[in-house]
Amino acid sequence: MRDAAHWVRWHETYEDPDSALSLRLRLVQSEVREALDRQAPGPIAIVSMCAGQGRDVIDVVASHRRREDVRARLVERDPALVAFARRRAAAYGVSRHVEVVEADASLVCSYAGFLPADLVLICGVFGNIGERDIRGTVSKMPSFCAPGGTVIWTRHRRPPDLTSSVRGWFVHAGFEEVSFVAPPGTVLSVGCHRFVGGSAAAGSAAGGNSQDLDPDLRLFDFFGDGALPA
Repeated sequence: MRDAAHWVRWHETYEDPDSALSLRLRLVQSEVREALDRQAPGPIAIVSMCAGQGRDVIDVVASHRRREDVRARLVERDPALVAFARRRAAAYGVSRHVEVVEADASLVCSYAGFLPADLVLICGVFGNIGERDIRGTVSKMPSFCAPGGTVIWTRHRRPPDLTSSVRGWFVHAGFEEVSFVAPPGTVLSVGCHRFVGGSAAAGSAAGGNSQDLDPDLRLFDFFGDGALPA
């Protein structure tokens, strides 16, 4: 068990613009911005797993031309990080658009009312859960996503580097790769996949079958310590 302030201290690295975490944040924010740019007119539903301080969603939505269309749920278990994200959303003027909930991000029921989503963020998760749970989570993404929905994810590239496998699992689940960024000299990577359906794993070419999800389903067990970008 980590002490109560462990993840709060971990997030302090974002205050250093030259840190690997800050670089990862900028890459994720760029992907969020482009995903919003691609969205057709109408409401945009966003969910973020293990959202932490929420900077990746809050900061982009606040300045994006589609902010009035956004309805987002950020799920985070740490109460101090939840409080930070709520303050940030208020300070950036997006509290009406971004809901920050203190809940277990591994449980499907934490996303009730927001699925299927147009944008799903799984950032800082895949480096802190086991390989089987990563693959299982990816396999559920067709039910999380609306047709054409986007998933943005991160994963370190320390040995054994699973990023090639993760990319393949998304393709098998009915996604096409939009981008994969792995900056040289770092162990971080950011992937972006768009749901197009049509695979055996996806179960439906249309996607958006969130009603098929068991609300009590646990997607993963989070055990990592955040030693390096996840």
